[in-house]
Amino acid sequence: MTMIDPPIDVLATKTYNNKYILCNVVAKRAKHLQETIPDEIEASDKKAISIAAEEILNGDVVPSKRA
Repeated sequence: MTMIDPPIDVLATKTYNNKYILCNVVAKRAKHLQETIPDEIEASDKKAISIAAEEILNGDVVPSKRA
């Protein structure tokens, strides 16, 4: 098992292998989760950033590709 689950390299494949995009998408989604469902996150054993990363991995959150 890796220290970071899901692994960064696997997550990066969901953001066009761009770790900068990955960082921004995860941060924005985690902030959105904190603003919309703070009670559920506090009651959960996971942090908002972990939930956001899992959503990206599962394809629930998809970054837009801008040229």
